Amino acid sequence: MNDTIAGFKQGRLDRRMPAQYLLRFDDLCPTASRAKFQRFMPMMQEFRIKPILAVVPDNRDQELMVSPHDFEFWSEMRAMESAGATVAIHGFQHVCRSRGKALLPVNRPTEFAGIPEELQRQWICAGLKILRAHGLNPRLWVAPRHGFDHVTLRVLKSQGIKFISDGLARVPFVRGGVTWIPQQLWEPVERKGGLWTICLHSNTADDAAIERLYRFVRQHACQFTSFDDVCAEYSFSELRVSERIYECLATVRLRASRQKQDLLRLMRMTKGHRV
Repeated sequence: MNDTIAGFKQGRLDRRMPAQYLLRFDDLCPTASRAKFQRFMPMMQEFRIKPILAVVPDNRDQELMVSPHDFEFWSEMRAMESAGATVAIHGFQHVCRSRGKALLPVNRPTEFAGIPEELQRQWICAGLKILRAHGLNPRLWVAPRHGFDHVTLRVLKSQGIKFISDGLARVPFVRGGVTWIPQQLWEPVERKGGLWTICLHSNTADDAAIERLYRFVRQHACQFTSFDDVCAEYSFSELRVSERIYECLATVRLRASRQKQDLLRLMRMTKGHRV
């Protein structure tokens, strides 16, 4: 048995094994900036990175309408999927208005948490239909703003989506009848063990962030993996107690950080109005 597999088999972290990294791009849609996304392509081609592509099926979020409609968007997604990337359904319209309680209590409002089951089912089915109509094969769920609940998981399972990219543990795990591939980073950070997903937003990434990522990938290229390799190599189970404790503490830290960011943003807005 591969040692890496053994280290993750029972929902625990084996610090003797080197960390592995996944790359995920969020907020992809025909009105995202093609030029900004293209900045990452040379790096992915050079190091043969096979990312997760979180695609919004029917974007209605004004913040993601940063460019004219890209008529080559869908063909580019198909080409990347054919080359080994994995497509994820990233919500439905990316419009976050619900104040419902999410399984990961780090952001409000969200798109799905607290929404009635029948409506969630309609949105997810419609989103999957759109992606498949464009020749894509969505295999994971990525919730806008980490916002989903037990109802979401139930609907996803009924539609054949058995994986989600979320959670703050250091290893993949099973919960609610689906497999969670954790997503804990928003910039490259060296770790000593575990599986770490780096979430990127190409619309807002500046050149300095891309340069930092390039240096990190160049240094750790052999540690980057793909969704397919994770599925092929790892056995999934519920988290051990020690890892659940780590996950809870990580969630508290992230929630506190987000609340601090919101407070600072509010203070800047208030100061601006006074001026």
